[in-house]
Amino acid sequence: MTHAGRVLVVDDDPTVAEVVARYLARDGHDVECVADGNTALRTARDRPPDLVVLDLMLPGMDGLEVCRRLRETSAVPIVMLTALGTETDRLVGLETGADDYVTKPFSPRELALRVRSVLRRARGAVTATGSGGPLRDGDLVVDVAAHEATLRGERLALTAREFDLLAFLLRNPRQAFTREELLERVWDWTFGDSSTVTVHVRRLREKIEDDPTAPHRIVTVWGVGYRYEPT
Repeated sequence: MTHAGRVLVVDDDPTVAEVVARYLARDGHDVECVADGNTALRTARDRPPDLVVLDLMLPGMDGLEVCRRLRETSAVPIVMLTALGTETDRLVGLETGADDYVTKPFSPRELALRVRSVLRRARGAVTATGSGGPLRDGDLVVDVAAHEATLRGERLALTAREFDLLAFLLRNPRQAFTREELLERVWDWTFGDSSTVTVHVRRLREKIEDDPTAPHRIVTVWGVGYRYEPT
């Protein structure tokens, strides 16, 4: 399996964890299951995974806190499992740094496909046409082949989805895109909540703008969506 990897599954429901592990193993992944946040953080530190499947509702330290702590030191892709399925939960998860989410009850096959997709993107296998050398805008450099972005020479800690969005915008400067267009063209989502895009734009602005509240690179086009303005 080209895009198989080491997956850490964090879920306190042994039945869910077993089913998820079985499907992911069938897809070629090396799967390790843990049942609480502290064990998850310790495992991720000692044996860094390629991707984390993280349940939102965990005993003790919840999934959002686990996600926050992982993001302090790692850009490992995170697929969050949310039982409640409300828009608020999904957006908070994405705000915290999750790359994707799956709502319970979910199809294990759907989760396996999401995991495969997120891993593929995290490894930079999806490089749009015309991706010759690094993309540059002043002191911002996005090297698609190396899947690395730097600002003023400092490496940016971007999630896979943030990286994809930034690379797409740099390839298409001064073009306005709706949130729906970005969902489909950047992440191949023909479904999903367009507010997901809003969250990723906000997180990206926090990392590349001098003043995220008055952005000059990723600007809002009122009534449309967003446009990238080269410096």
